[in-house]
Amino acid sequence: MKKCFLFIVLLTLFPTLSGCKKSATDGNPDEMVLYHAIGTKIKGLDPGDMRDVYSMMVGSQIFETLYQYHFLKRPYQIVPLLAEEMPRISDDKLVYTIKIKRGVFFQDDRCFPDGKGRELKAGDFVYSLKRIANVKYISQNWSMFDDKIVGLDEFREYTRKCKKREDVDFSRLVEGLQTPDDYTLVIKLTRPWPQLIATALADTAMAPVAKESVDYYGRDIISHPVGTGPYRLNIWRRGSYIELVRSPVFRGELYPSEGEPSDVKAGYLDDAGKPIPFADKVVWTIIEEAQPAWFLFLQGKLDASVIPKDNFDEAISGTGELTPEMKKRDIHLKKYIDPSTFWLGFNMLDPMLGKNKSLRQAISLSFDRRKFIDLFSNGRDVIAHGFVAPLMDSYASKISEKGYARFDPDEAREKLKLAEQIHGGKIPTLKVSMPGTGTFYRQFGQFTKSNFDAVGLDVEIEYMDWPTYLGKLKSGSLQIFSSGVKASIPDAEDFLGMFYSKNWAPGSNSFNYKNIRCDELYKKIEVMDDSPQRRELYREMEITVLEDYPAVFINHRVAYTLRHGWYMNYKPHVFSYGLSKYRRIDLAKRAAYK
Repeated sequence: MKKCFLFIVLLTLFPTLSGCKKSATDGNPDEMVLYHAIGTKIKGLDPGDMRDVYSMMVGSQIFETLYQYHFLKRPYQIVPLLAEEMPRISDDKLVYTIKIKRGVFFQDDRCFPDGKGRELKAGDFVYSLKRIANVKYISQNWSMFDDKIVGLDEFREYTRKCKKREDVDFSRLVEGLQTPDDYTLVIKLTRPWPQLIATALADTAMAPVAKESVDYYGRDIISHPVGTGPYRLNIWRRGSYIELVRSPVFRGELYPSEGEPSDVKAGYLDDAGKPIPFADKVVWTIIEEAQPAWFLFLQGKLDASVIPKDNFDEAISGTGELTPEMKKRDIHLKKYIDPSTFWLGFNMLDPMLGKNKSLRQAISLSFDRRKFIDLFSNGRDVIAHGFVAPLMDSYASKISEKGYARFDPDEAREKLKLAEQIHGGKIPTLKVSMPGTGTFYRQFGQFTKSNFDAVGLDVEIEYMDWPTYLGKLKSGSLQIFSSGVKASIPDAEDFLGMFYSKNWAPGSNSFNYKNIRCDELYKKIEVMDDSPQRRELYREMEITVLEDYPAVFINHRVAYTLRHGWYMNYKPHVFSYGLSKYRRIDLAKRAAYK
């Protein structure tokens, strides 16, 4: 999604590993391995078309971007990664000149001569952007660059004339993407884009992809990621686990030496100046059910875990802190606001929903958000009265007074009567799509159906695996869908882009929503620097969208995460995913855990 990551409504975890002779959590005790949970199968690891949070979690360890967020500093600060320095920006704010680091190599892979990865060049960024622009590629990331870079839209139109994606001539010049030498990238914009660095240059969509790898693997590139990062793909057992290993050609990087004043006491600067990554391997085991994952965490086979709703009292006391049993195990708690919003979305192109605002209002009024939060997150989360997350500085603190998230079954029934008059009869069965097949989604589906049944709405719940769900969402073929976003930058534009009409699916606007006033406001917002005036336009656009009811906005998540005492340098970062390189394991502590 445009600057946002598709996110399932709540995290589910791993399939049980009991009964297996050997699992992904077994290994050499002297080897430093990070053991993680991931709640679903991953569709692919191609940054050009990678937008969901699960792919990002894995892919961001393999691929790198020009810039990244500093691991420790708060407020969040962007620093160079593949770039040598911050970009030089012309006085008219239309030209960005970026120096690329020398001595950065793509990981060794058979797509290169003799299997040896070559050095990264500025032209790799140009190729990667042209690839996203290729119409035949159907990238979800195109909306990020649409009408932004001089000549790139014209290149996109040229690709329409090509019979297939392999026919595209990537040597064709684009005025706005220039490489004066192998280590200099110049980007020329069609108009000022103040958020370019955070929105695009620090986003995985801009991670360079070697043309050799795309040519060699073709459409199977999604299963053969070749990046410049600290880890490379070693094993991928679809539906089971993913294993990354340290890349021997990684140029090297040092652990940060600066952070917040409290970082010294917290131990986050104990490794200051040391070469990273620390771990030899990173393993994600795919477990879709919460209970098996929780047991693996307690057994010490996972380094960190969310708290399943059914085990909340086991982990958290009535005061909101860890229970004595968790403390005895040297388990630590982190609580923080997650910049996320979750919903049941409406496909506004659907002839039943798109033309019947009363029906959309009836559905919204029938959904008991407070009960949902109490049942599914132990009362931890915050009701979503709008779609901008509370962590954003443009969050409207009094938005609850507008009443967009109220639960009123009686009013829902009245709105349903109006909806039936508009439709000309009883509303047919509505279909709600869930992005998972496990216990959580079954329970969520039952809860949703009970809410709708109570006001006289007939609904069918369909369950599908994550890759299938993403494909249908991308094609705009779902009627009502459970989804959500997690912001990738500390700016509400992340959320507003979801309702800009040029971002229709496969872009970030999965609702296929269009409002002329919203489009006008978004065009103004895009070219403005951060200011009180810009934040007021955010709020106006949010209210304009909410008045149209394109979704049942449900909750903003408050994260409770647990880690074992041996899992070091675990400082939550809500805008970055490529954090495995900073993590370290105290092997002696892990070995002593009972």
